[in-house]
Amino acid sequence: MAATEETITEILPPIRHWPALRLNGVDFDPVLTELMREGPLTRIQLPDGEGWAWLVTRYDDVRTVTEDPRFSREAVMDQPVTRLGFLDPPDHTRLRGSVAAAFTAQGVERVRETSRRMLDELVDELVQDGPPADLTATVLTPFPSAVICELMGVPATDRHGMHTWTRLILSSSHGAKVGERARDEMGAYFGDLIGLREGSSGEDVTSLLGAAVGRGEVTLEEAVGLAVLVQLGGEAVTHNSGQMFYLLLTRPDLAERLRAEPEIRPRAIEELLRWIPHRNAVGLSRIALEDVGIRGVRIRAGDAIYVSYLAANRDPDVFPYPETIDFSRGPDPHLSFGSGPHHCPGQMVARLTCELLVDALLDRLPGLRLAVEPERVPFRRGASVRGPEALPVTW
Repeated sequence: MAATEETITEILPPIRHWPALRLNGVDFDPVLTELMREGPLTRIQLPDGEGWAWLVTRYDDVRTVTEDPRFSREAVMDQPVTRLGFLDPPDHTRLRGSVAAAFTAQGVERVRETSRRMLDELVDELVQDGPPADLTATVLTPFPSAVICELMGVPATDRHGMHTWTRLILSSSHGAKVGERARDEMGAYFGDLIGLREGSSGEDVTSLLGAAVGRGEVTLEEAVGLAVLVQLGGEAVTHNSGQMFYLLLTRPDLAERLRAEPEIRPRAIEELLRWIPHRNAVGLSRIALEDVGIRGVRIRAGDAIYVSYLAANRDPDVFPYPETIDFSRGPDPHLSFGSGPHHCPGQMVARLTCELLVDALLDRLPGLRLAVEPERVPFRRGASVRGPEALPVTW
């Protein structure tokens, strides 16, 4: 909510250092818990950034910031906050509109049966090879990558290379130069593919982008940038589903309920998506283009501001007993896919991927369980998106 000019305070809260903690499993960040308790707006200093930034943690405030054009993603490019590029509306809206058809429920249904067949083949191989197995390597990594490639229109012969680029771009362990080179190579690949499809009538993302470039609605550079972002977004599904299955395998009561009541699975997946702490710290900031009042605090023009979707998903005013995983919760308006014009365009395909994984793995492997103690499951380090490096299972 916006405050009146008379009630806006100039007393700034203290700056809180938010260290990069080594979080295990599905543990919620204790620093974020403290920041949520301290107030709706706090000031933070991140370990890899300069200066300080505002942080909003309440559900309604997160939606306000993400939906208000006075908070700009594009303006971040002028600040030493991040090196990822983003557009604001109307350019952002124009670009997203060129591929919107691929991400509707109907567009995602187009790849459902192909995706189900690909998953069945992966599970066939898993069963044939026998236990124990690494669920991350055998299913949770190749399957989401294959689904997003199918949606993008990347030929099957190029999918391994696409996955390699994705891992190099998103992992900090190889160094920034390696990641930037992989991003350039992926961009060049998509530039060629989109260029070949300028006259296409296909329904996949690169065909839609090619057609939009051919009509002069978007530039090739814009199309390539969007294609890279969508492709990288598919990797997040691997780690989110990894956390989801780690949770189900360490809480067998939840898995058994999903086996016994398959009709509740779509709703249960929404609740798991709400509850799982799918990232470390926060994502990308926005910059206030003018003075804006939030909860009686003045956000000055030029200030950087972050939103925490994880905190919003635990707001007790919206989700009663937010720490409880409640499969009967409804409605479940979580913000795990973001909010406002920059919400994740691939949320429908992410839901499809999770639904297919839950169906296949719970039904075909009724004895599925961890092959090691929960604390021995290795989790990713130094990455923004959380998830297990490996998920050793048996059945």
